[in-house]
Amino acid sequence: MARKCSVTGKGPMSGYNVSHAHNKTKRRFLPNLRTVRITLEDGTRKKIKVAASTLRTMKKQGA
Repeated sequence: MARKCSVTGKGPMSGYNVSHAHNKTKRRFLPNLRTVRITLEDGTRKKIKVAASTLRTMKKQGA
């Protein structure tokens, strides 16, 4: 399964590790994903991957 938030679509980003001598090597910034169980309208439960920032917003909005 992809490293992507199923609600917002937030995924990996790329960037650099920068040393003190300003040498740059490529790296990836992965989203902070959490597996959450949700209840659908028909009563079934499903597991989805949600970013922690999205989960915080969903709890704030009461979703």
